[in-house]
Amino acid sequence: MNREFAVPFGVGLVLVALGIGAVFYIQRGAVIDLPGRILKVRTAALDDNSTIAVLDFRITNPSDVLLEVRQVQVEMEGKDGKSYLGDVASEGDTKRMFDAMPILGPKFLENLSMRQRIKPHVSEDHMVAARFAAPLDVVEGRKRFILHIEEIDGKSFEYPER
Repeated sequence: MNREFAVPFGVGLVLVALGIGAVFYIQRGAVIDLPGRILKVRTAALDDNSTIAVLDFRITNPSDVLLEVRQVQVEMEGKDGKSYLGDVASEGDTKRMFDAMPILGPKFLENLSMRQRIKPHVSEDHMVAARFAAPLDVVEGRKRFILHIEEIDGKSFEYPER
């Protein structure tokens, strides 16, 4: 290869690689991710055929983007493999439920609900309460709960109980 061609070609390759690296470096915080985990689960029977489950969880927004919640759902996988979708309670209903059911203990955290915003570079603890059309023994004998959070732009996040 001719030296007159090789040196400028090598310099050009280095400059292109630096440009690509700079673009990736600048965009590193633009990807929305929401790592988290379920910290604690509390259950109580509402009647013979329905149970309330309260999930306390921690989520972190490591990105540079403000995240807005579109929907929160709680799913339960029973021991038999059957899936149950819970009816998520509002903040007001949850406060009344904790007042009426001292067996659940105190309400420590704020509910995560629609249109709630999670600021960039923040870790937050929240809770969600959901009613399941299943007896208490089915809920307590479950395989696991799965918390589903969907953000306003459509990206979904799942947090299985461990």
